[in-house]
Amino acid sequence: MSLKKLESSNHLQIVAEEVKLLKGLLDETTKQLIGNETFKQIEDIVALSTSQEYDKLEMAISNLTTKEMDVMSRYFSILPLLINISEDVDLAYEVNYQNNMGQDYLGKLDLTIDLVSEKENPKEILENVTVVPVLTAHPTQVQRKTVLELTSNIHQLLRQYRDVKSGVISRKKWTEDLRRLIEIIMQTDIIREKKLKVKNEITNVMAYYPTSLIPAISKLTSQYKALATEKGISLDNPKPIQMGMWIGGDRDGNPYVTSATLALSATVQSEVILRYYIAKVSKLYRTFSLSTTQTTVSEAVLALADASNDKSIYRENEPYRKAFHLIQEKLELTISSFKETSEFDAQNSHYYQTAEALLNDLTMIKDSLLENGNQAMVSSELEELIQAVRLFGFYLATIDMRQDSSIQEACVHELLASANIVSNYSSLSESEKCAVLIKEITEDPRTLSSTNYPKSDLLKKELAIYQVARDLKDRLGEDVIKQHIISHTESVSDMFELAIMLKEVGLIDKEKARIQIVPLFETIEDLENASTIMREYLQYDVVKRWISSNNNYQEIMLGYSDSNKDGGYLSSGWTLYKAQNELTEIGQEFGIKITFFHGRGGTVGRGGGPSYEAITSQPFGSIKDKIRLTEQGEIIENKYGNKDAAYYNLEMLISATVDRMVTRMITNPDDIDHFRDVMDGIVAKSNLVYRQLVFDNPNFYDYFFEASPIKEVSSLNIGSRPAARKTITEITGLRAIPWVFSWSQNRIMFPGWYGVGSAFKDYIDQDSQNLAKLQQMYQKWPFFHSLLSNVDMVLSKSNMNIAKQYSKLAKNSEVRNVFDIIETEWQLTKKMILQIEQHDDLLEDSPTLKHSLEYRLPYFDVLNYIQIELIKRLRDGKLSETEEKIIHTTINGVATGLRNSG
Repeated sequence: MSLKKLESSNHLQIVAEEVKLLKGLLDETTKQLIGNETFKQIEDIVALSTSQEYDKLEMAISNLTTKEMDVMSRYFSILPLLINISEDVDLAYEVNYQNNMGQDYLGKLDLTIDLVSEKENPKEILENVTVVPVLTAHPTQVQRKTVLELTSNIHQLLRQYRDVKSGVISRKKWTEDLRRLIEIIMQTDIIREKKLKVKNEITNVMAYYPTSLIPAISKLTSQYKALATEKGISLDNPKPIQMGMWIGGDRDGNPYVTSATLALSATVQSEVILRYYIAKVSKLYRTFSLSTTQTTVSEAVLALADASNDKSIYRENEPYRKAFHLIQEKLELTISSFKETSEFDAQNSHYYQTAEALLNDLTMIKDSLLENGNQAMVSSELEELIQAVRLFGFYLATIDMRQDSSIQEACVHELLASANIVSNYSSLSESEKCAVLIKEITEDPRTLSSTNYPKSDLLKKELAIYQVARDLKDRLGEDVIKQHIISHTESVSDMFELAIMLKEVGLIDKEKARIQIVPLFETIEDLENASTIMREYLQYDVVKRWISSNNNYQEIMLGYSDSNKDGGYLSSGWTLYKAQNELTEIGQEFGIKITFFHGRGGTVGRGGGPSYEAITSQPFGSIKDKIRLTEQGEIIENKYGNKDAAYYNLEMLISATVDRMVTRMITNPDDIDHFRDVMDGIVAKSNLVYRQLVFDNPNFYDYFFEASPIKEVSSLNIGSRPAARKTITEITGLRAIPWVFSWSQNRIMFPGWYGVGSAFKDYIDQDSQNLAKLQQMYQKWPFFHSLLSNVDMVLSKSNMNIAKQYSKLAKNSEVRNVFDIIETEWQLTKKMILQIEQHDDLLEDSPTLKHSLEYRLPYFDVLNYIQIELIKRLRDGKLSETEEKIIHTTINGVATGLRNSG
């Protein structure tokens, strides 16, 4: 049976109704603010955009005053935001409706458990599978937290729309509440005035946990266990979803991440989860009014009650309430203990030293209830709380640390020189470096930093962050920090240099690694060299012992963004695919489990696209039982903005992972070898076409910097991290996020398709049978199907008419001519994709997205024309500093309309 994503028969109708209602209220609000005459201009512009009269649209916008464009920018930015909310509400409704009605859909957990139950080892699979979404501080989410809170309130109101239609809720009151929120959002600053600090990023991402992620993950895990039990599979303590986080520990290129931000990241997380527990315990306190005059209570619970400070005479016969009072009191003190700077007191019984201690108290209460016939009281709030404690402990997400390999080398060079071991470490050969480092790790227990030799600011900063990592692990548990990622891993010595730094604070020795060393392979060249580097690394005895101490797992991170910027879409995707195959085989050779951490962004150019297809298209056998993947920017809000959407998206991740683990989708394994040979030739051609334009065309750099809003994007207050590692005027130094974000703003979507058309045409022209071969690959090979489906989606969101208007921002005709090259390739790519898919139009397999774009494109297309006109005025010196911020509003609006732009 072919299953589709959630989509009911009245899906489009309900969304259309809601969008019409929201637009009506927005129109009324806007008229009140600007008057009928100016609003008539908005209506005229919408009409021109809808009819695709682009020349007239450009002319109409060029005649607007800057003040008029300010109002219109707000209107056309808020409208796609309201459309997004409506679609999210409908998704939440469909999740609940189709689950409650027993209907099937792609990624449904019931179907996944059914699939696994037919295998030989279902318990082993379900007990060990773990998917880890890692929330990162790469925000292309440019909206303020205030606006996100307003959208959340609108979301909650729209959830009531079906009750409004049926008369259960007063339409008049409901409409006025909705109108009020739209009036507020229309008069609220959409863009933040100040650049985010790391602590703001930590606080912002934590807001998703109490109302969305914690309840969704708890519910999903309970459902996971229950469904397994129905199939006769008894699971002990599965954790199918665990959360990860980079914010506060990822200092690669971000000078504002320090030991203080790492500590803050951990303590804020701890407070959020402990406050969640306290709220749950408080609710249980009110609920559990059971009296000893009516029921029997275990001695263990009576002991908890006796230790409670709740001495009210009204609680004398209510031991459960007294026990919950004690637990709540200890949780409050636990929060205080984490905030104290004094040495951690592991013997203090007034607060919980470990999550296990809290779990023991809650389990005592559960056991007492079960022993005395109160099963119904267990399978509710109490069981949910116990489940949460098992999943999250005293922290919400494992914090990853990350640093660039060059920084680590500089620190190790300084340490070795100060200890009079090697004065010229950085100038040594690779083999000489490894020999020096291995000797220090395995033969010398002393720390290099203990000398009185003065340390550079860089070394002091790095050592401080490692020391805080050690302290946090000692205080909060081993899992609070489990990995350290090395950006730009290019050699084995890069990994041993990290080991030296970890050794300095006692996080690694010759027998055990308390933090796993994780190489990140990013560029095409690095990915091609990854298997050689890992094979050499894994041969060292000390490495074998480290991996053994980590339950035989070795994680490797794969970078999608830099490889795409380096070699183009096809080259990046195929090199990543082959690297996984090769690294998986090396793991089998060495008898270890290689697990992959996928550094994906929101957009296709950074490894994004539909999560289910992205995971099921990975090489068969590359997912053992664990997979991690980054979730970034506006994608966090889209996927996890409410508990229903979070449940659905996490369910999809689990189902896709298990599906890929147990299902070989190609009927004839011999086909794959032939498919791979075909891909090698196609990708070589694609890479050549891509690099000829990006790196060999002398006008390309100027075209990108003049015909896209890269400079305006870089000045947006969208995150704490600088836009470039070195300088904004070099593509090689530019970070992948502003690179991709800018191409989405000018609607070319370049990183998601360029070079694809020429490569396929070249292959098809070689033999009359080759088109049929590609069509067969599309039908039978999940990797190839996903690859092309993503290109299809990206092409549907691009607009060459708008892109041509951006090209006119370039003053030089030779620079403008770059657009002609791009447009020719775009037309060819669309033609080739449709031929291989055997479709007549784009998005034939995605009707919901197709309809979504149809009713949102006319609105946010206008924003592009306003943005172009504003950039012209800015570059001509006709915009004040205050008016320049209107460009940022248009950037926000286009990103909101596209939904996966960074």
